[in-house]
Amino acid sequence: MFTGIVETTSQVLSLKKRENLYVLSVKRPRSFRDVRIGDSIAVDGVCLTVTVIRPGGFQFDLMKETLSATSLNRLSAGGRVNLERAMKAEARIGGHFVTGHVDAVGTITGIRTLPNYVEYRLKIPRDLMKYVVPKGSITLDGISLTVGEVRKDWFAVYFIPHTLSVTTIGEKKAGDPVNVETDLLAKYILKGKT
Repeated sequence: MFTGIVETTSQVLSLKKRENLYVLSVKRPRSFRDVRIGDSIAVDGVCLTVTVIRPGGFQFDLMKETLSATSLNRLSAGGRVNLERAMKAEARIGGHFVTGHVDAVGTITGIRTLPNYVEYRLKIPRDLMKYVVPKGSITLDGISLTVGEVRKDWFAVYFIPHTLSVTTIGEKKAGDPVNVETDLLAKYILKGKT
């Protein structure tokens, strides 16, 4: 379980194909010195298990389902990713409950820069739009956000300058993919109504 408050960004060292999986290597941030094999880390919002630790980085195994359901298959050496360690039970939750189980890859359809914030418009598969409500929570590439405007086939979120500077979202442009996890509570509420 995560909060969607990205702790840091880090550099992708490699993404290598192996039999039946890919191995993702990421540079180990200084603040992640306590990470152990078996720990869960959200990488661009995707919950992954640390399988190997080396002095300069750590590795994750990516199965077929992870590659088909997320944008991680588009990573390459030198790129940057958002990182968050699993939350501790005694920690404050600054964002919202995030599982790291990505629902779909969405697409940024537009970016509009305004004084002191930037609006991103996104499109996701139509069947997921029922979980997107104004003022509800949503996670994009591991970033906990509040939904703004919602239309039939798109929604908007708003970024303050701080979030743009401490995550990878500020590097994105229209047409780029993002990992989307819709609100966990909305899923349970709607499931209970069926």
